[in-house]
Order: sequence, then C-alpha cells, then structure tokens
Amino acid sequence: MELDSYDIALLAALQKDGSMTNAALAEIVNLSPSQCSRRRGALEQAGVIEGYSARLSAARLGYGLRAVIRVNLSSHGQGKESDFARFVAAQPLIRSAFSVSGDADYVLDVRARDLDAFADFVHRHLLPHPQVSQVRSEIVLKTLKDERGVSLG
Repeated sequence: MELDSYDIALLAALQKDGSMTNAALAEIVNLSPSQCSRRRGALEQAGVIEGYSARLSAARLGYGLRAVIRVNLSSHGQGKESDFARFVAAQPLIRSAFSVSGDADYVLDVRARDLDAFADFVHRHLLPHPQVSQVRSEIVLKTLKDERGVSLG
C-alpha cells in the first residue's frame, strides 16, 4: 500500500491516541471527517492499522516488576519450538516474546506483581519446562524509553 502525507499524518495521530474521532482527525490532518473515515478504513483493511487498545499502567495495576529473560532451549526442531511457543502463549506474565539471534534463543518481557511472583513464575513454570536449558534474567530498574508503534518520519 502506498502511503501519502495525509495517511502518514493520520497514522501518527492515531498512534498517539487511537480513540480519536474522525472529526478530531480532520482538524489535525486537514481533511474532511468523511475523508479521514475512508482513509482510516482503507488502512485498517490493508492491515496497516492492526487494531486499537488502551495503554494500561502496569505499576498502577499492581504489576511493579518488569524483567527481561533470555532463554536457551536444550534442543531445536520444529516440534520442540512449537511446543515452547504454545507454552509462552499460555503464560499470562509473559507480555512479549521474541525469537532472537545472538547468545539466546528467545527473549521474554515479563511483568509480575513483585519479586516473589516473578521467582514463582521462573521456578515453577519456566525452569521446569523440558526444553529450557538456560535462563538469564535481568530485572528492569528504570524505564528510559518504552515507545509503542513505529517511527513514521
């Protein structure tokens, strides 16, 4: 899909506030509300806009600990990696998971209420998994930047 400057402006505005009405978008993008609606629909249909959600405060909801976990598997293969992927999908404390290059097979972004809950997750769920051979955890002390979305310019 070819994006013009109006599409980029519309995407930038929606990325900051996905709840904006077409009338509010029209003020920012300098198009009519109906044109904003049509363009938004086309961007949604093309899959450029994947969806809308509210950004919640993990800390204010009681999830005060964030950790980055690097995981190595004991063996590799399609079935084994699919099994680990199913395990990851079923773990609510894992908020993001990535297959990566480098010294780890996977990097997990984990949110827990506190250190006890995090330790419980690691010792009762992650380490006992039959394919996990090594786990290295880093507790996030301070977040310097946590941008969502993509850079549009």
